[in-house]
Amino acid sequence: MTFAFLAPLYLWIKSFHVISMVAWMAGLFYLPRLYVYHCMLVRGSTESERFKVMERRLLKQIMLPAMIATWTFGILLALTPGVIEGQTGWWHVKIGCVILLSALHGAMSKWRKDFMEDRNTRSQRFYRIANEIPTVLLVIVVVMVIVKPF
Repeated sequence: MTFAFLAPLYLWIKSFHVISMVAWMAGLFYLPRLYVYHCMLVRGSTESERFKVMERRLLKQIMLPAMIATWTFGILLALTPGVIEGQTGWWHVKIGCVILLSALHGAMSKWRKDFMEDRNTRSQRFYRIANEIPTVLLVIVVVMVIVKPF
């Protein structure tokens, strides 16, 4: 199902999709790094409280709106005639990765709540590894969209 009225807006929709995706990815790259540094702080310290504010603002004021915009513009692109026609194997892989990025976003939100309540039990190493996941998924998404290997 596509909507012909979206066709003349294609480049605008695509532009806003890319802009919102870049903002979302920036947050997905940065938030786990904040968690790495937060792990090194004394619970209840001034520095720890500052990190809580930074993490909340990043998640609520940048990442969440950017994720919603990414999904909204992505759905509009999918509904635009000619965008997802022919071979669609690449699209299934891409959407699978975006779902995984969304799940990671949700996990990061839960981890933030653990820090907010001073009950984080995860190590710096855990967050360092989590920090690499968005990069891997982004590489897959970009290859799927640009190369469309299948």
